[in-house]
Amino acid sequence: MLKSALAVGLGALLPPSLVACTGGDRPETLVVAGGEPGGFYLEFSTLLAAALERHGVAAHARAVATGGSLDNIAELQAGRAAFAVALADAAVQPGAGAEIAAIGKVYENYVHCVVRKDSGIRDISGLAGRRVAVGQPGSGTSLTTPRLLQAAGLGTSADAAAPAAGTAAVENLGLNDGIAALKAGTVDALFWSGGVPTAAIATAQQEVALGLLDLSGLLPELRRRYGGMYDRVLIPEGSYPGVPAVWTVGAPNLLLCRRDLDNATVERTVQLLVHNAGELIPQSTLGVQFLSAESLINTAGVPLHAAAADAYRTLHG
Repeated sequence: MLKSALAVGLGALLPPSLVACTGGDRPETLVVAGGEPGGFYLEFSTLLAAALERHGVAAHARAVATGGSLDNIAELQAGRAAFAVALADAAVQPGAGAEIAAIGKVYENYVHCVVRKDSGIRDISGLAGRRVAVGQPGSGTSLTTPRLLQAAGLGTSADAAAPAAGTAAVENLGLNDGIAALKAGTVDALFWSGGVPTAAIATAQQEVALGLLDLSGLLPELRRRYGGMYDRVLIPEGSYPGVPAVWTVGAPNLLLCRRDLDNATVERTVQLLVHNAGELIPQSTLGVQFLSAESLINTAGVPLHAAAADAYRTLHG
């Protein structure tokens, strides 16, 4: 009886996430589909996997590198991952699957259009006739970038040698390959959707002077075509050395799972997000983005997993 009373007393002092994770019904292994090395997704997914294991949501958890949002959704669909981070616009695409549900909105993604300062490109219209890295196949960037170019009235071409008037020559390069091409001068602009600052871009800025284009003027057309999931967001001054503040397009980052993921694991993960948010802040985006109880439920039209919805009701009414 004394041991039981002591256990109850200790339980009352522990965060709810730690109390809920006791018991023998936890999964043996949970896989979190992440993103490209050097980007926000993989860093966040690595922190999340460590927290899932540390707080007993699973006996073991690990993050895996992927191309990004579209690849991550495919990992969920194939049953190779229990959780995945993905852009909301990717999660509502036809083919994303009715078997996919949201745990919550975890962060906001900031679309970067990075150019060399010596390129003479001052706005997105200046990408006509230029070579543009539009994201690695399988990434959310590769979905969002063509939408931005179309909203700007620009066509796209795979012919880097002679793009037609009003057309940008596009190359499917991800963050790291795109930065290398930008530094080498083989592309004129790089699109990337990620946290602020993105470490790989900040590092490149130390080697070559870079600038960011204001994309916020495209929002009315983006919203007309695709609905209200896109936001006007600010990349603050000082996020990248020597780069002034710039308005751009933001899109919600969602933590997704399969609908058939067991309710106990989903509930414990929600509690982890709410009560242990401080453990899930990538150092590269420290001070710019932060999980909050209010934002978690704003999943841009992607339905919450039933157990996640119940957990938020219990926590917040």
